[in-house]
Amino acid sequence: MTTPLHVLVTGATGRTGALVVQKLRQQPEQFVARGFARSEAKVREVFGTTEGIYLGDIGDRDRLRAALEGCEALVILTSAVPQMKAPPEPGQRPEFTYAEGGTPEQVDYRGQINQIEAARAAGVKHIVLVGSMGGTNEQHPLNRMANGNILIWKRKAEAYLIDSGIDYTIIRAGGLQDQPGGQRELVVGKDDALLTNPPDGIPTSIPRADVAEVVVQALVAPAARNKAFDVISKPAGTPGAVVTTDFAALFEQTTPGL
Repeated sequence: MTTPLHVLVTGATGRTGALVVQKLRQQPEQFVARGFARSEAKVREVFGTTEGIYLGDIGDRDRLRAALEGCEALVILTSAVPQMKAPPEPGQRPEFTYAEGGTPEQVDYRGQINQIEAARAAGVKHIVLVGSMGGTNEQHPLNRMANGNILIWKRKAEAYLIDSGIDYTIIRAGGLQDQPGGQRELVVGKDDALLTNPPDGIPTSIPRADVAEVVVQALVAPAARNKAFDVISKPAGTPGAVVTTDFAALFEQTTPGL
């Protein structure tokens, strides 16, 4: 009988992070899942209990280290979140800002480096990092939000992880949808090619539930180790599409390096 894999999921109360924790906990013979989040109130709201969830800030390496003790894997699902300054006037574009201490540089770069270094100190063997497509385009609209350059900082953190020497899987998701998972064919790519030239013109989006499943599968699939890739899905019911169930085959299509 194999020992379950001990996994820490940061950003555990986020919409995708919570799905990952729930999926891992549905397979107790395979995984022991811990979460890491800032707000006790949010933890109770999402999970109904604080059991198995560590409270702390990703800027606090000591708290991270305590949460990572005994873990073989880390899933990073933290991200800066832009906030609308005020409802826009009619005909005006909304303006955004980031909370103090919550800029992309602080969260998506320095915060991720903190997590990577805490994982290294704890002897973690594999880090799965969930990011976003669009990082090759400095002019991407997400970078312009509050001039935060969020995708640029995410990409710098990804490069840091690749150079860390720890086994990595970097999953760059398309636009996230709150739709059921397990009903679509997933498509992987690299360097935002799926954004600039999506196959058959399909939307460059994917359900959060499917991203969460890719994370869970990546934790156990050898073909997902030391790979970085973009992922979107064909719309449910697309003629000729085959719902993705063979994740090893999906990961075989992915490649190492940024």
